Amino acid sequence: MRSPKLSRKTVLASSVAGAFAVVGGGAVIAEAASRRGEEPAEGPSEGEAPVGERQRWIDGTLAAMSLEEKVGQLFMVYVHGETADTDQADAVASNRERLGSDNGAAFVAARRPGGIIYFDWANGLRDPAQVARLSNGLQEASGAVPLLIATDQEYGSVVRIGEPATQFPGAMPLGATRDPDTARRAAEIAGAELRAMGLNQNFAPDVDVNVDPANPVIGVRSFGSDPDLVAEFAAAQVGGYQSGGVAVSAKHFPGHGDTGTDSHVGLPVITHTVEEWERIDAPPFRAAIEAGADMVMSAHLQFPALDDSLAPATLSAPILTGLLRDRLGFEGVVVTDSLEMQGVRTEFGDDRVPVLALLAGVDLLLMPPDFPAAYEAVLAAVAAGELTEERIDQSVVRLLRLKYDRGIVDGPAVDADAAADAVGTSDHLAVADGIAERSVTLLANDGALPFTAGTALVAGWGENTTTRLAGALASEGLQASPMVTGDEPDAEAIKTAVEAAADADLVVAVTYNVEAGSPQADLVAALVGTGVPVVAAAVGTPYDAAHLGAVGASLATYSYSKASLSALAKVITGAVDPSGALPVDVPDEGGAVAYALGHGLHYA
Repeated sequence: MRSPKLSRKTVLASSVAGAFAVVGGGAVIAEAASRRGEEPAEGPSEGEAPVGERQRWIDGTLAAMSLEEKVGQLFMVYVHGETADTDQADAVASNRERLGSDNGAAFVAARRPGGIIYFDWANGLRDPAQVARLSNGLQEASGAVPLLIATDQEYGSVVRIGEPATQFPGAMPLGATRDPDTARRAAEIAGAELRAMGLNQNFAPDVDVNVDPANPVIGVRSFGSDPDLVAEFAAAQVGGYQSGGVAVSAKHFPGHGDTGTDSHVGLPVITHTVEEWERIDAPPFRAAIEAGADMVMSAHLQFPALDDSLAPATLSAPILTGLLRDRLGFEGVVVTDSLEMQGVRTEFGDDRVPVLALLAGVDLLLMPPDFPAAYEAVLAAVAAGELTEERIDQSVVRLLRLKYDRGIVDGPAVDADAAADAVGTSDHLAVADGIAERSVTLLANDGALPFTAGTALVAGWGENTTTRLAGALASEGLQASPMVTGDEPDAEAIKTAVEAAADADLVVAVTYNVEAGSPQADLVAALVGTGVPVVAAAVGTPYDAAHLGAVGASLATYSYSKASLSALAKVITGAVDPSGALPVDVPDEGGAVAYALGHGLHYA
């Protein structure tokens, strides 16, 4: 279901009316209005008394803002430094080059951005107190309108804040548990830990439906390949994160689950028809919106059936306004995926993309690669009449509403001294362990498992992974030793592993995202050839099983987190009976289904 990138036919020539023609014409507007009950308030109503405390704050705040401050609210950027007022030389140089300010506090005070996004490589994020102090320092500089302070903490394969924060296995392992209540609880805990460190926005959950086993960018970030399953878990996590104290962003609209191109490095094309979009991609977004998602993040991809101009979705009015706003009735904040990604930079300059995104219906511009140019371009577009101040106000009102509704206005700061006690607690870690144990999925077993006593060789991908798994097996009573062969083992590495297997009673072959013809498959075949029982353990996507041939047993953990590796060891030794159910179809090398959605064996 993949195809090469398509070239643009026109430069954003399609109108919102074009999207209405695709998805149902004027009835779309009536449908959305009927569902909402009334039109959303896009700004203070002229001549009408404001209603409620929230509206009074929004009206007063908006009226007091200059155009420059309003435009600042439309941006979320990252800053360098472990403290808001850092004077560390490298951080200062990076901030000056990218943002025109020495540090985060100076930038926030000067430009009044809508938010700041954290990355471990930019902000340290080593311990909860440090993160909380950074957050408080940035909020102190923000003036009358507090910041959204965000990160991408999806867990599993996308984590920005590591230990001691609780490390949940991620989305696909949750899907394998088939328990949306547990997904909600995990999100609630995650949200509470983030909020304790001063973060109030998480760019999660990922609600893409992963129907392409070769998808290079989503994979285990998705709950699964079944739209109904993904929708149920998406709604659960929206409520959970919000209960924990953070705003959420469902991503990546209109759906990123069926592509062979990574939008970080190229412009993917989704070849679904309108009917396929309705059946596959739309349900999780509908569910997230109905559950009250604060934000929806756009995808940098072409979706010709939804916009035949071939504009990336981030720059597409038919997709962001026609579909997301008017068809699905979304009234919250539309945020772009990172504007540093190549998927949105293939045709327009970094100064032009922000303007086109706002024209398409975006409210928050994430990580422009050249902030000063982007900021000035938006101001220039207003001065030229391409964008109106009323249009800017619509987005600012949505952002102010979000900040008010999530309690950020009343309580932007946190108790930094209390942060450590709220993060990575024993209760939270126990929930993560329980999810991991319930997610491990046994795909095949010829009697090799459970393995209760003897020596085990752990060979394959990941230095930390093989070492941790060997340690976990030792904790369960086995004699276990690790051997790292990497993701592309050469002939010498394979030979060494085969020789080591001669002294083992069991070999656990750890694999990670195996493709057809992968040397990892050669390693597994060589180990099987020794006659020693081989257990293949996929710690990335479960699709590895399609490329490995017959083994003594095949397991999927969907994650190489500490909790998942501990759970894997318990399943191998029989301390835990495997109970995970595949949240995706796993095809064989010919494309036929080898292991169907819902498949999972047990010992008992």
